[in-house]
Amino acid sequence: MLLQVIFLLISIAAITFFTINVRKIARNINLGRPVDRSDRPGERMMVMLKVAFGQTKMVKRPIAAVLHLFVYIGFVIINIEVLEIIIDGLFGTHRIFAAPLGGFYNVLIASFEILAALVLFGVIAFLVRRNILKLQRFTGVEMTEWPKSDANIILIAEVLLMSAFLTMNAADYKLQLMGAAHYTPGGSFPVSGLLSPLLPESQGALIVIERACWWFHIVGIFAFLNYLPYSKHFHILLAFPNTYYSNLEPKGEFNNMAVVTNEVKAMLDPSFVPAPVEEGGRFGAKDISDLTWKNLMDAYTCTECGRCTSVCPANITGKLLSPRKIMMDTRDRATEVGNNIDRHGKEYKDDKTLLDTYISREEIWACTSCNACTEACPVNIDPLAIIMDLRRYAVMEESQAPASLNNMFGNVENNGAPWKYSPADRLNWRVES
Repeated sequence: MLLQVIFLLISIAAITFFTINVRKIARNINLGRPVDRSDRPGERMMVMLKVAFGQTKMVKRPIAAVLHLFVYIGFVIINIEVLEIIIDGLFGTHRIFAAPLGGFYNVLIASFEILAALVLFGVIAFLVRRNILKLQRFTGVEMTEWPKSDANIILIAEVLLMSAFLTMNAADYKLQLMGAAHYTPGGSFPVSGLLSPLLPESQGALIVIERACWWFHIVGIFAFLNYLPYSKHFHILLAFPNTYYSNLEPKGEFNNMAVVTNEVKAMLDPSFVPAPVEEGGRFGAKDISDLTWKNLMDAYTCTECGRCTSVCPANITGKLLSPRKIMMDTRDRATEVGNNIDRHGKEYKDDKTLLDTYISREEIWACTSCNACTEACPVNIDPLAIIMDLRRYAVMEESQAPASLNNMFGNVENNGAPWKYSPADRLNWRVES
């Protein structure tokens, strides 16, 4: 009974802390401006099923796609087994589903074991790619010690969890063969059965190993759950809503700001009465409160995989821009603002902003707006939307733009075209016959 009470308290604490942290992230996301993404629900559902569930954008890099599929499917399905562990922990039972499910239970456990082995293979391969092969896209100025450590912590945690699961089953299998009390026969063990000869023959030692691995596995899962909100691996949860709320308009189609549109219409037609517009007080964005909630959800969904940066033509040619850094900086700033609210209240203002403090002017003007980053992202994150809003602020609020663009703006204003020539001279290139 004491162990059951301890398990209950651990479960309640883990779920409580996780809920608190998730609510903080939701609060941070809602610091952004409103934007309507409730249209075309059928099309949105199909995008989510294809991109988030189906992993269709991962296949552009086949090796990574296969390895990720092992980890993704294996880790999700194996955690179905957590339901049985929780029931066993609360009621002091052991493999409670074995009797009612009969032969199907054997199929389930065998499937879980095979998937656990595939997860181990995939995770070890990812560790090798990051730390031994050192793939280029896992580097960059934004990939400081914490992002690198974060990835390794998650991968090592998965190795330990899967190893504990298989070791637990190996000891359980051996105890079942011995006819140990409480270890009623149930399950099929194609992987851990191969490991069982490596374990001691003492029944007492096997029970200690099985129980230790059982506790390590479930407490490890609770710890993993509470680590997610602090990690890039929160995309495990946010990838699904983020892809559902994807921008369904053609890539490269930019929205005009309703405030600006109304101003122009009023200039052209004095009788025009603009409808109320729900937008911030600025043109474009200087800080996270000027971005939309979808921009901030993108930032918290970022997997830091580097696919966006690896295809960015500006980054490839040595310019400062890294789309991955744009998303990481936005997430860091949103987290900082949220922490300030927790410590000092909603009215607290620090002397920092997303633009200039986190993201430099050189970065935003290096962007070619080609959308390669958005196309490459496996969870439909849109760094370009943030870059364009930061540019809008620089131009429309501060009148600060590179000299080449200021020349172009002047030509458009004076000549109706980006070139310096008068409209009357546009046809001078023709040769009269």
